Amino acid sequence: MATVIRPVLRTLRGMPASDGAGVKLTRVIGTPQLPELDPFLMLDEFGTDRPEDYLAGFPSHPHRGFETVTYMLEGRMRHKDNKGNEGVLVPGAVQWMTAGRGIVHSEMPEQEEGRMRGFQLWVNLPAREKMTAPKYQEYGPGRFPEVDAAPGVRARVIAGEVAGVQGPIVQPATEPTYLDLRLGAGDRYVHALPEGHSAFAYVYEGSARLGEGTGAATVQARELAVLGEGGAVALEGREADTRLILVAGKPLREPVARYGPFVMNTQDELRQAFFDFQSGRF
Repeated sequence: MATVIRPVLRTLRGMPASDGAGVKLTRVIGTPQLPELDPFLMLDEFGTDRPEDYLAGFPSHPHRGFETVTYMLEGRMRHKDNKGNEGVLVPGAVQWMTAGRGIVHSEMPEQEEGRMRGFQLWVNLPAREKMTAPKYQEYGPGRFPEVDAAPGVRARVIAGEVAGVQGPIVQPATEPTYLDLRLGAGDRYVHALPEGHSAFAYVYEGSARLGEGTGAATVQARELAVLGEGGAVALEGREADTRLILVAGKPLREPVARYGPFVMNTQDELRQAFFDFQSGRF
């Protein structure tokens, strides 16, 4: 049986937003037009060479019940938490933080000039894992394999597998795929994705054609494509040096109760999260 290529269900652009102490960014998932894409709760793109847009950073703030994934493209970001963990994310580094039952951390620029660029993705946790101990999967740029996925197509494997090469990030609950792909004009690539997983592609440079036939769409820079059901995604670069992230994960199909930095399953659990944080229990 032939593999079904996932169609593009819709494309959308992000909305200007600010977070932390006033950092300017573009919110792509987590807006009225796309509140979530189970298990993905939010996708922010940050990218500016104006220090006033990022210098205030993200001072200490709490999280409970989900994971934050920070992928740095340019710039340096220092993170600290109330468990004594500290480090610097450099270009090409990824921090996959499982907040679990609660953590308080900060993310502050380690620079006063130059470009700061990257993504932060929020991934939900199933009810059974929301109160687990916090942990990190954090790796520098050298830990992420880069492979020739197809002629002219280069893949950086953060999570998932390309051409038999596995990315270092593992999360059994959602079985994520997270690839950073580079394509030239006319370069094609078909990547297998598990049936039933939610999937999206976000083009951040150039443009790409996704899907086939009536299910295809051209996706411009700074546009996200929500992908439909199927066993694979087909991509074709439409401009030289097109770059995009391809992300997929197993949906949890559980109730979501969220407010600010807390994502639980019920309103009672949400109230408990606020009480625990205010009582110093994180």
